[in-house]
Amino acid sequence: MGKVVLVTGVARQLGGRFVRRIQREPGVDRVIGVDAVRPEHHLGSADFVRADIRQPTIAKVLAEHAVDTVVHMDVTGTPLGTRGSRSTIKETNVIGTMQLLGACQKAPSVQRLVVKSSTSVYGSAPRDPAVFTESTPPKSLPSGGFAKDAVEVEGYVRGFARRRPDVAVCVLRFANILGPRAESPLIDYFSLPVLPTVFGYDPRLQFVHEDDVVEVLRIASSEPRRGTLNSGTFNIAGDGVLLLSQTARRLGRPTAPVLLPAVTWVGSALRSIGMTDFSPEQIRLLTHGRVVQTTQMRETLGFRPEYTTAETFADFARSRGPGLLPPETLARTVDRLADLASAGPSEERT
Repeated sequence: MGKVVLVTGVARQLGGRFVRRIQREPGVDRVIGVDAVRPEHHLGSADFVRADIRQPTIAKVLAEHAVDTVVHMDVTGTPLGTRGSRSTIKETNVIGTMQLLGACQKAPSVQRLVVKSSTSVYGSAPRDPAVFTESTPPKSLPSGGFAKDAVEVEGYVRGFARRRPDVAVCVLRFANILGPRAESPLIDYFSLPVLPTVFGYDPRLQFVHEDDVVEVLRIASSEPRRGTLNSGTFNIAGDGVLLLSQTARRLGRPTAPVLLPAVTWVGSALRSIGMTDFSPEQIRLLTHGRVVQTTQMRETLGFRPEYTTAETFADFARSRGPGLLPPETLARTVDRLADLASAGPSEERT
């Protein structure tokens, strides 16, 4: 008998893509896709079970299908389509994870657990280290939004790992996921016609391509190759960093610098137009940025992303179409303004 893999959050595009990919993996006999709503996309030969992971019925699904591998992807910061509010998202992230882990704990067939998490667990603070490793504690724990959900989710996963030491547990902390079909609060921000920024700050950002997300999930849910270990906590990001100003140029979108005291008001205004998770944590990211080290991803997990951070953003930018200003024109204008600002008074008059 081959492996039986259960995947949560399959109504989302990323979950659906992973389901279609993992069922082609040698040794996988059956894939069970679970979500509270029926997906609009095709799941290949996978079986779909309509179930809400916030409810105890998820335990019956694990037992009935003798699941041995669980890939928990239903941890997110955005509602599905027009459905859901911030409170509903939080319940699914936190309460849903608690119920799922409780069911896994009671299921003797479960041998491997993979959890989609986020580098947002490190927070974003002015005195942060230049680069976070998996063992670096945050200077300030996230106080709200998806980042706080991710912290709570990881806490429950650590508790599960202590109670079921026989289960291989892998937590993947993804940098900001981008791609033509990806969904996230940061993508909502990049989709604005004008990007509000914090005056005087130009944060460093990292991205991971949605294709690489699917591939690393496949590796984490498979049997480890010789010399690798598919358990533990891993930062997942493309090589390199981009400044927020560089992302705006590449999108062809102008920026609107806002003084730091007014940033909270801007965040409230963005939430009022439908950006449900534009929380204070998102604002801190766009103020202080965040960069993580990916050595363990390469050396221990054995994964090397296909896309760098810059290539990931370029693919995302192409999918958005042209901005208000051609990127080349915007870049020349910004560079010219920077030259004028750095020039002395006498040099400006000549």
